Amino acid sequence: MGTYPGISSDSFRHPLDREAEQALRNIPGFDLVTRKFIEFVYERPRFIYLMGNAIQVGSRQYANLYHIFRDCVRDLDVSPEPSLFISHDPFANANSLGQERPVIVLNSGLLDLLDEDELRVVFAHELGHIKCGHTTLNQMAIWAIRAVSGLASMTMGFTSFISTALLAGFYEWARKAELSADRAALLLSDDPKPVLRTMMKMTGGSVRYGHEVSLDEFLAQAKRYQELDQEGINQAYKFLLYNDVANRIFLTHPFTVERVHYLQEWAGSSDYHQIQMGHYLRRTDGGSADIPVQSSSQSDNGDVDLLRREVAALQEEINRIRSQRGDHD
Repeated sequence: MGTYPGISSDSFRHPLDREAEQALRNIPGFDLVTRKFIEFVYERPRFIYLMGNAIQVGSRQYANLYHIFRDCVRDLDVSPEPSLFISHDPFANANSLGQERPVIVLNSGLLDLLDEDELRVVFAHELGHIKCGHTTLNQMAIWAIRAVSGLASMTMGFTSFISTALLAGFYEWARKAELSADRAALLLSDDPKPVLRTMMKMTGGSVRYGHEVSLDEFLAQAKRYQELDQEGINQAYKFLLYNDVANRIFLTHPFTVERVHYLQEWAGSSDYHQIQMGHYLRRTDGGSADIPVQSSSQSDNGDVDLLRREVAALQEEINRIRSQRGDHD
């Protein structure tokens, strides 16, 4: 297992994550949403809810899980240590929230589906989100979506400022943020297989029929998915599946097989192997800003260019639909 004292998130943060966040911050209305969100809707209410409706993990509560979790916190050098909760939910999922008072929540469905190495992958993934500062933006995205849908109890009278472009920006960033968290999971596992196996199980795993599932076949499926891009119409379908702009429905995560592709690519890169050998960017002392990011690899630059084109295409589609509907939100 890998351990990385003092590591900066800039060592493993995916360039698409950085680029998408910057694109989000450039969208009109983002600063207003940020200020109102921080002022009124932050991490404390969620923490209170979890304290009342979930099991808080500790040395005398899910002790074995707590031991694994604390090892992950140490190995990725996350501070302060997040609170860990188990929520009764058969859906195999986990999430993280908060920055000043970080919290990680595992659904109980994961505990039976995954072995200890795979649970470590989940912990590392969620700690990666916290390490990269994703959690505040992610909660803002959830709140903005609910505000537009009329589900949020507090909109502070500025729902009209939450445009389709801002929603699309939140979702585009959220999908790219997953790639950085996957890298954190790979670093702590020190081996791609547990990470890929966890992805497969969370995509369509089964306790009863788990012995009939093949990781090699799943990786072959991921390769076939990439080959679909050889036909231009399939690329268009993928874009529309992610972004149903007309109905304001967007996917929050990349398709799992795409995450498999990005993770395998990074696992074979010199950047990953340099970090494994201890050559990585470190946080500066005193809680100041991280050391500036080194230049990206040629492959990463190509990914960033692709993201720029995707964002431009998405904005063009938004403008077209708004023009047709006379929508000026």
